Amino acid sequence: MEMVKVLFVCTGNICRSPTAEGIFAAMVKERGLSELVGVDSAGIERYHVGEYPDRRSVKAAKTRGYDLDELVARQVSSEDFKNFDLILAMDTGHLDSLKRKCPPDDLRKIHLFLNFSEKAANKSVPDPYYGDWTGFMRVLEMIEDGCKGLLNHIQGNLLP
Repeated sequence: MEMVKVLFVCTGNICRSPTAEGIFAAMVKERGLSELVGVDSAGIERYHVGEYPDRRSVKAAKTRGYDLDELVARQVSSEDFKNFDLILAMDTGHLDSLKRKCPPDDLRKIHLFLNFSEKAANKSVPDPYYGDWTGFMRVLEMIEDGCKGLLNHIQGNLLP
């Protein structure tokens, strides 16, 4: 069985997408699926390439037991469209950007992340970067819910 590979994408890969990567990786591990589901994150822009996640994202994640300390920002590459099975945009702007960059044969891999959420009324994860602590916690909760739905989808539809 080949591994299902998931890529989370936001603007600079320091807030939303590394939070999703850390949460999703923890959920995958908790369900014993680490050999079957791979996870990574990247940014549309290269603003923060080589940097660690925003300290506020790290702190928010730690309140729920998630570890983002070892993650390092990178930019989406052309290889990502071939290497990943699901490429998940954190908001509609990221979705549009990914679709513009993606080869036509791989467009089916690109989705809006919160389409997998069972609770989210808004399908875009807001950028907490310019806001206060409450924004980071709200984003964390949205991403947790989306990750649960995503993992249920993968288990129910993509794994044997």
